[in-house]
Amino acid sequence: MPALLVFVLMPLIEIALFIAIGGEIGVGATLALIVLSALLGAAILRGQRSRAVAMMQGGLRVAPGTFVAQGAFSVLSGILLILPGFLTDALGLVLLIPPLQRAIVRGIGARTTVVTTATYRRGDVVDGEFTVHEPRPDPIDPDHRIDDRRP
Repeated sequence: MPALLVFVLMPLIEIALFIAIGGEIGVGATLALIVLSALLGAAILRGQRSRAVAMMQGGLRVAPGTFVAQGAFSVLSGILLILPGFLTDALGLVLLIPPLQRAIVRGIGARTTVVTTATYRRGDVVDGEFTVHEPRPDPIDPDHRIDDRRP
């Protein structure tokens, strides 16, 4: 029921804000703000993609949970900024504030329980076979392929 309420109230609030702000600053300026916020949202999403690639190439030097949380906030902020409306723009900009991000993560973490299971116990024996493949002497050999099984 709360989700339905959000989907009904959000457009009404956005329309009221368009009318109020458009009446104060004019139609042209209102439309310009909406277009600029959409461009900012697209830039944030594009920057998030390049940030993710750089972090993966750099060996993910930060904690993976922090990286995922920051990425999720950036993506959500970008999407909210792309959506037309002043309320969604304000929410998108607010979600970019790092102290608020940390507070939200702490709040979610306080209400979340993480359960892990272990499939092996101490003293368990796993029976199996293995083969050791030594690397070739010349790794730059043009015929060398990763999936090549020849010795």
